[in-house]
Amino acid sequence: MARESAVYRCQLCGFASPKPGTCPDCKRTEGVFRELIEEPQVSRKASRAPVSPASRPVLLSDVKLDAETRVTTGIGELDRVLGGGVVRGSLILIGGDPGIGKSTLLFQACRALAELDGPVLYVSGEESAAQVKLRAERLGISPRGLYLLAETDLHAINAHVDQLKPKVLVVDSIQAVYLADLESAPGSVSQVRECGGRLMLLAKGRGIAVFLVGHVTKEGALAGPRVLEHLVDTVLYFEGEHHHTYRVLRAVKNRFGSTNEIGVFEMTDRGLVEVKNPSGFFLSERPQGAPGSVIVSSLEGTRPLLLELQALVSPASFGTPRRTVLGADYNRVCLLLAVLEKRAGVPLLTQDVFINVAGGGRVVEPAADLGVVVAAASSYTDRAVRSDLVIVGEVGLTGEVRAVTGLPERLREAAALGFQAALVPQNNLSEHIEFPLEVQGVASIDETIQAVLGT
Repeated sequence: MARESAVYRCQLCGFASPKPGTCPDCKRTEGVFRELIEEPQVSRKASRAPVSPASRPVLLSDVKLDAETRVTTGIGELDRVLGGGVVRGSLILIGGDPGIGKSTLLFQACRALAELDGPVLYVSGEESAAQVKLRAERLGISPRGLYLLAETDLHAINAHVDQLKPKVLVVDSIQAVYLADLESAPGSVSQVRECGGRLMLLAKGRGIAVFLVGHVTKEGALAGPRVLEHLVDTVLYFEGEHHHTYRVLRAVKNRFGSTNEIGVFEMTDRGLVEVKNPSGFFLSERPQGAPGSVIVSSLEGTRPLLLELQALVSPASFGTPRRTVLGADYNRVCLLLAVLEKRAGVPLLTQDVFINVAGGGRVVEPAADLGVVVAAASSYTDRAVRSDLVIVGEVGLTGEVRAVTGLPERLREAAALGFQAALVPQNNLSEHIEFPLEVQGVASIDETIQAVLGT
């Protein structure tokens, strides 16, 4: 049976509520108690998504490809992560912790999209139009083609889309939108799955680029069914620490571009600002001549990123030594410390080891293995690594240093930032490529520690 749900709405500002009462927006802004008026509800029969017409198999060679139509968002870092801009008819899901800046990022993107590509409809299911207006004034956003809608009923949203015919639709958030045909509450698995499917048909059928904002769990994964991630064309994660000003936008799925691309932003009082040189941003406060500090080059998609790895090795106060890791994979760091002790003779069994990626960055690829090993050895011996040296290499369980991919791109980024030398795997030097800085190849961690620390 279809559920009949009453909606009470303010006749002045449009605030909607499932319960009767007075408008909280008018009370807060004007100090006036305005009664919410019940809207008449039209009974709808439960219906399934429209079935696509019958098709016939065709030869792969006969399939014609249409050129992708992309629209730039006016934010270079966002365009990079999306693969060059927003594709018409695409469904994009962006997730992140509460307050990290998802709505701010999309609102800033809507400004350029509204000016360049016609009307944009921003649907807010968790904030009223007045609250969104306050954010727009704080960010200095007032484009003529940007429309706001405070609504959670998907049928009503579709009706407004039919009337306005926007080129871009933003739904903030998918967990707040519901279908009255379903008995479950908004945010449930069935509601999220069905609403996501309806919005996908809307995007593909009308060529509208649709952005969905998704909540995340305590572990940082997108909340709701995994089918939502399989359904959309692009999945973006907006990450960062609340006590740091930087934010990182990662693409973990992209049907129209490269995956694992990142965009770096800085949160200011005027919104998000692009960081054109993220390597310089992360290395801006690097100490000179400090033991345990090492620079590594991480490749994020097509972008090389230089990060500072810091290690602190000190005698253990209790019987079991501590291992604390921030910004890197804990299990992999423990593996590397075991290799350092077994193959290089550095006695870490009685030492507490703390590993940190400075600036709140994150590195997960194996090319940073050699940097972790050198940083721990540097801190234990209390000998500093030269400040103009960048270290790249994967470490195996037998202590060998293995080759990495994208070495020329990594070293070009290091040379552009003023680094003079690099320590790289010996096997990478067989490629007969000219590097923009002084390069030394190493084959084992013994050789590496001898070359860097002289011990």
